[in-house]
Amino acid sequence: MRKTGKAAIAIALALVAASCGSSGGTSTPTAPTGGGGGGQTTTVTITITGQGGRAAFNPNPASVATGQLVVFKNNDVVTHHIILDDQTMQTTDIAPGATSAAVAMGTSGSSTYHCSIHPGMVGGFNGVEVAPPTNCSQGYCFGGG
Repeated sequence: MRKTGKAAIAIALALVAASCGSSGGTSTPTAPTGGGGGGQTTTVTITITGQGGRAAFNPNPASVATGQLVVFKNNDVVTHHIILDDQTMQTTDIAPGATSAAVAMGTSGSSTYHCSIHPGMVGGFNGVEVAPPTNCSQGYCFGGG
């Protein structure tokens, strides 16, 4: 009986030692939470509504923090391709009904964007409003909101 008691104590000590700081590489990492840095954890969705210059995007302008994720949801009937005016970020072609991959807003300070297929579709961030080009003559230029 004495051997059984010593074995039980040895097992108990081994379990306590293993649970107190063992770094055997078997733990599963967890995703970071929104705490600490004050960064935004929500994704901003900008909806492409179709023709209409500034009115082609909703919301426009959109409020987006540096590093926050942005997606463009295409509710129009044609393909669009969104690009920041400073060329630091762009989506792939976004088919009708599709949503772009999430992109993190950089620290470049760019505050405007447009559709490279329909340059009259313009948008802004954080209070910046932009008008369609003055020489634009397609349907996607008109109806600025």
